Amino acid sequence: MTPEEMQAAIEALQGLSNTNLEIFYYWCTAIMILIHAGFLMYEMGASRVKHSLASGTKNILAFAFMIPTFYMFGWLIYLSMWQGFTYDPVWGEFGLPMSAIMGPNMADQATGVFWGAFTLFACTTASILSGAVIERIRMASFVVLAVILGSVVWNLAASWGWHPAGWLVTEFGYHDAVASGVVHTISGFFALGVLINLGPRIGKFNTDGSANVIRGHSLPMTITGLMLIVVGFFGFIGACVLYNYGTNGGWTNIYGGPTTLSAYLFNTLMAVAGGIIGCYACTRDPFWMMSGALCGVISAAAGLDLWYPPLAFAIAFAGGFLGPWAAKQIEKMGIDDAVGAVAVHGVCGVWGLLAVGIFLGGYPGFSSWDGFEVPPINMTGQVVGAAVMIATGFIPGYVLSWIFNKLGILRAGDGVQRDGMDNELEGIAYPEEIRSR
Repeated sequence: MTPEEMQAAIEALQGLSNTNLEIFYYWCTAIMILIHAGFLMYEMGASRVKHSLASGTKNILAFAFMIPTFYMFGWLIYLSMWQGFTYDPVWGEFGLPMSAIMGPNMADQATGVFWGAFTLFACTTASILSGAVIERIRMASFVVLAVILGSVVWNLAASWGWHPAGWLVTEFGYHDAVASGVVHTISGFFALGVLINLGPRIGKFNTDGSANVIRGHSLPMTITGLMLIVVGFFGFIGACVLYNYGTNGGWTNIYGGPTTLSAYLFNTLMAVAGGIIGCYACTRDPFWMMSGALCGVISAAAGLDLWYPPLAFAIAFAGGFLGPWAAKQIEKMGIDDAVGAVAVHGVCGVWGLLAVGIFLGGYPGFSSWDGFEVPPINMTGQVVGAAVMIATGFIPGYVLSWIFNKLGILRAGDGVQRDGMDNELEGIAYPEEIRSR
């Protein structure tokens, strides 16, 4: 990097820096941790007693491993790979762990805060995978898969479609303001690839292919955890809003297009309500009614910066129907997704991308980077983006889990599953008299 390029890049970073805004993003990141507290409760409650601590431990380890790996190479991938698989050394240097800006004496006040927010996005992808595979995946293999998803795969997708100069944005007009595709579709289809090779829990399917219901030990814990995820989403969504300076300065979406905080709050709350009511209209299962909040937000997320609030409600309401329906179809295919992660995150994420193409086609595209012209939002761009997200998630999830399965390290042994995954840990979740449940 030449001195001139370095100076220009530092000035661009400093343009994002403002003390009040840094505090805003700092607390958005803190609130995002509630997503992982929610996933922790959600997945432990959705597990049977003998597996509950193992399910929680998976989630804790995914969170812990994501942080150093995102520091070592995840942030680098996001900053430098926006052209595709071509490395940009100018911006890549800012993501190198040995870079001065990645240390305590930073050249700006914002880098660590933005790194933290993106790290928590990565942790979310791992938590989505975690719920789908409870009660049968080996801990070490899960951790490796989670790191690949959160610190490699998701970063590529985000660099392509969630970066103001990403090739999906500048070439196709792809629009995904709050990550229906780059977080949720990626994670849902990565999980699908893993589930195909992992196989179902013991006793899930009968010899005729019909499915049995395997209930978790605490539905109240599960739905409370889901509500905590909704709370954490407000931090997630807040971290997707930017403030750009200059003559037309103001709040923008991730690409630099104009929006308002009101748009995000109006549409988030409407989407939460729409998803819950949509699920309630097709099922009286409290698990799905609370999961409907996630279906709704994920369905509306791609256009959250632009929706008219009643339209956000309608899109989320449709997502509330789509989630449980898709979960049933996936189960009929012989795939055991313990918490419906593929349906909620993968299928509703795709619906969110397509909804933008249907209802926002023709809206101008924006990039906060000088010299990049972005096509208007269009259906072709959303379809291409959805296809890229599906493939980018599914292919590595399937290939890596296939290799692990062939090596015999993907799935816990039948005896371990029958006795309980918690037997490999040192803690006891509940008093002895109910541990056999």
